Amino acid sequence: MDLSAGDLIWISFSGSREAPPAACRGVACLMQKPSARTRRPTNGHAAIFHTPPGGTIMDYLLFLIGTALVNNMVLVHFLGLCPVMGVSSKLDASLSMGLATAFVMTIGGISSWLIEHYVLLPLGIGFVRILAYIVLIAGLVQLMELLIRKGSPLLHRSLGIYLPLITTNCAVIGVPLISVRENHSLAEASLYGFGSALGFTLVMVIFAGMRERLALARVPAAFAGAPIAFVSAGLLALTFMGFGGLI
Repeated sequence: MDLSAGDLIWISFSGSREAPPAACRGVACLMQKPSARTRRPTNGHAAIFHTPPGGTIMDYLLFLIGTALVNNMVLVHFLGLCPVMGVSSKLDASLSMGLATAFVMTIGGISSWLIEHYVLLPLGIGFVRILAYIVLIAGLVQLMELLIRKGSPLLHRSLGIYLPLITTNCAVIGVPLISVRENHSLAEASLYGFGSALGFTLVMVIFAGMRERLALARVPAAFAGAPIAFVSAGLLALTFMGFGGLI
């Protein structure tokens, strides 16, 4: 077989077919026009509820588990490390911060999908996608900060500067951008936002428990503080790699 010219051919027992075109990846792909990316056929309309292969509830459950555990936003994509390292010294504060971020991440994922498919794409202004998402997330963070300030002033003081910094949390802005890259439907974008939020909160709580135990342990002076925290985060990431066999 001469493979010196032409496209590569995938050989299988059922026959041969041409190699599928590689889908673009990265933030640069997100800034391209929709026609320049590989997209699912939608017959001219946005896919409100795209059914994954199989179309069963189990498929969506596996999608949710895969988002939260297998492709964890913090330990796999390495997004949202600032609040994980900054607020994880106390378990209560970590849980509250995780829930606040989860709210913004979930609602932001759904809202950004609606803005993407009913504002940005119809008007042909996809180049302002990141700016639009930041403005949307900033509004959601202000709403969350107002609710926490009214409901629990003590919690608002304990979270400190990290609460308004949810606006610039790369995990929060990463959820809608990844959804655009993967061309999720509204249902998938909702599940992806909720699964990412669930995984983020889970990592916050587990890591806070680890740091509380480390505070009572004898740590060598060279590893005290941030070094042992990063070592613990690395071990936690290795642990989450075990979930890769679930999906």
